[in-house]
Amino acid sequence: MPFQSATEYVMMRFFRFFTRLPLREIIHLVAQTKPFMDYFKGFEKNRAVQGIFGNQTEEVIKNLKVDFIWFGYMGVSDGDGHLMVNKRYLNTGRKQDIYLDVIHELCHVKQHMDGRNLFNPRYDYVDRPTEIEAYRYSVLEAKRMGLSASEIHLYLKTEMMSSQALDRLITNMGIEI
Repeated sequence: MPFQSATEYVMMRFFRFFTRLPLREIIHLVAQTKPFMDYFKGFEKNRAVQGIFGNQTEEVIKNLKVDFIWFGYMGVSDGDGHLMVNKRYLNTGRKQDIYLDVIHELCHVKQHMDGRNLFNPRYDYVDRPTEIEAYRYSVLEAKRMGLSASEIHLYLKTEMMSSQALDRLITNMGIEI
């Protein structure tokens, strides 16, 4: 695992822990909150996004906020369900990965709206029902885009996931890659 990735992983875990503490206001000192639509144009008309939110799509996307954070990749706040995005990742990440990550995270936004526990500690990450659903949704979108099985596999493989965990996630999704 590259040093920078290991550092980002540790910071992401710290951030998740930190957001559970009664210190949320400090987080906003290091993040810039902006309207989602200022940075992610056209998602309200995206078929995959409409599949997530249905007839609420335009309203949800119009009201969705995004915090630009200085570590990690993307995530959803378990406090109010807004998106958190690393601006450096937006500038340096592969565009198809960024797009699929946005789809994945928007699925978590919907899960949060539905009152689901996004970070249920009873489950390992790859066994967590909310993660399985979000990954399934992004993999189906990747297949619709025409990505090959090896490209999808590359998208799913992250530095925080062992090969065995990746295999378990793929099995848990119940779809052919």
